[in-house]
Amino acid sequence: MAKLFLSVLIAIGVLITSSFDFKKLPDNEPKKYATEYVIVLIIDGPRFTETFGDTTYQYIPHLGHELKKEGVLLSNFRNNGPTYTISGHSAIITGRYQRISNAGKQLPKYPSMFQYYLKEKGVPKEDAWVISSKGKLEVLGNTRYKKWWNVYKPATYCGLHGNGADYTSDQETFDKVTEVLSGKNPPHLMLVNLLAADSYGHSKQWDMYLKSIQKCDEYAFQLWNMIQADERLKDKTALIITNDHGRHLDGHKDGYVSHGDNCEGCRHISLLAIGPDFGKNVESKACAEQLDISKTISEILHFQMPTGKGRVLTELFRQTGSR
Repeated sequence: MAKLFLSVLIAIGVLITSSFDFKKLPDNEPKKYATEYVIVLIIDGPRFTETFGDTTYQYIPHLGHELKKEGVLLSNFRNNGPTYTISGHSAIITGRYQRISNAGKQLPKYPSMFQYYLKEKGVPKEDAWVISSKGKLEVLGNTRYKKWWNVYKPATYCGLHGNGADYTSDQETFDKVTEVLSGKNPPHLMLVNLLAADSYGHSKQWDMYLKSIQKCDEYAFQLWNMIQADERLKDKTALIITNDHGRHLDGHKDGYVSHGDNCEGCRHISLLAIGPDFGKNVESKACAEQLDISKTISEILHFQMPTGKGRVLTELFRQTGSR
């Protein structure tokens, strides 16, 4: 009798097992994204009041009209750490705020998204680039974190002729971006810095500060059109356009000339994200910050950033079924 009962149980088990659809079981496979390439364009140091805070978009006609329609604008985006150039850039690439020399004499404390990406993917350094008008941003290619110092460093071209020290024109920088992207193997991860707005702000040249914002607007538009014209990049590239910091508001200290404190003008910046996995013609006022950028990129490109903080910017992504 016991043998008969056991046989019945075995038969029932076989029947259940054979009829169960294991494909319906949840798995731990990462979500698949259409994005294969990510470019972060950092327009250095404009105030929100001269960019998306001015709803006429008089200084950013391409960003405010054509490009905004193609992506998601985070209009409550912030630098919640030190509001200086290297600190802002470092926060974007490491996912950690830190006080760091703004003269380019100190490496970031934590590994960057470039280093984590290059190690996990096992690809050549030329698959990740830092291209900057400011030579001092050469420090973004390395870290003082003991186990990561001098390893898995991205390719860099920072400053005059890529010398890693001096400043150069944004046109030279953009020419280098064009050269790298049009090469045989465009990098899957890139950061670009354009300095003119910040430089003219510091030199108290209001008209040139505004003209530089307009020129950066043109560069952003050219970059997006370049992506769309390249079949390797089109419909596979995310372009994230943001700032490292803002500037003092009128009536606070020396106004637009400087930055570096906790005032609203220094902290309030913007982020516009365009790409195949992002929504279109969307504005989100959800609180977001610089630490979230590398976390979001690591999600899209499927690599880990264990030392990074922040969150994935889920508000950027298309809703299921949307076009």
